[in-house]
Amino acid sequence: MDINKLVRKNVQQLTPYQSARRIGGQGDVWLNANEYPVAPHFELTEQTLNRYPEPQPEKVIQRYAQYAGVKTEQVLVSRGADEAIELLMRAFCEPQHDSILYCPPTYGMYQVSAETLGIKTKTVPTTSDWQLDLEGIKQNIDTVKLIYVCSPNNPTGNLIDSDDIKALLNIAKDRALVIIDEAYIEFSPESSVVSWLNDYPHLVILRTLSKAFALAGLRCGFTIANKPVIEALQKVIAPYPLATPVADIAAQALSKDGVNTMKLHVVNLNNQKGKFANLLRQLPIVEKVYPSYSNYLCVKFQHDKDVFNILWHQGIILRDQSRSIGQQNIIRITIGTQADCEAVISALKTIK
Repeated sequence: MDINKLVRKNVQQLTPYQSARRIGGQGDVWLNANEYPVAPHFELTEQTLNRYPEPQPEKVIQRYAQYAGVKTEQVLVSRGADEAIELLMRAFCEPQHDSILYCPPTYGMYQVSAETLGIKTKTVPTTSDWQLDLEGIKQNIDTVKLIYVCSPNNPTGNLIDSDDIKALLNIAKDRALVIIDEAYIEFSPESSVVSWLNDYPHLVILRTLSKAFALAGLRCGFTIANKPVIEALQKVIAPYPLATPVADIAAQALSKDGVNTMKLHVVNLNNQKGKFANLLRQLPIVEKVYPSYSNYLCVKFQHDKDVFNILWHQGIILRDQSRSIGQQNIIRITIGTQADCEAVISALKTIK
């Protein structure tokens, strides 16, 4: 029996998201997944694994609402922000009829989630400086229910201009939700749009504990939005999205001490990023280090150097972004430990 004949046609044609772990590699220096380089330590305090967890763990919701400066009714917790991306489509988009819109180069899961669900996609590429093409969006907004904007953007690392986001919200008024993916916002907290929620009922913000909180393995994300949006998402989310150990550790990470530890990590990592960027700029092989408001750098290397593969075979695993950005020899490098960054610099110096 050919099981593939039973698979939905759109899934048969789907190219899965190429996550860092799916791509693989073998090495000692892993700088391809935008993870925090040092593992935090937690101990489980909840010992009620014989019971189902809370549908929306109260302590996690309360602590995240306090941290984000919103009401508890404006917060939904999910299995990473990736689940939230899909929940919005399930709640608001009619398959084969409605569309989502996103602006490449950007995070690939917007496209993959839509294609998985049979929802149409529209793309309006960013401008040459990786900002929104507002006129292009305006011309393509028919049938669009959701507009996804990542800021700081992955993989480019830049912030989206706040005035352009406001303009986008005005374009989408009474037509679509505008989802601002703030997965990396802790590295540039002053740029968050959370304070705009009262003025824009169609604004949605996505957050995660994967990056600055150093908990990528926990799979815990958040949707911040006004109550009607949260209520719609609660209709389609799984009954128990967070396992008890996940909620337990998330609540600890969101305690006062946990948040203070995260902020210290951010200061240290931003300092490391600045030093690493300066060292990269001094190398002849580097053409440009792009400004970054995240925990990674987007770097353009000389066109005739196979930097990605050379370092890959030395056990230094980076992320080739040439295809997604549309320019050759652009690599995204996660900020690692000082030893990690020194290993990258040393390896690059040997390339002639």
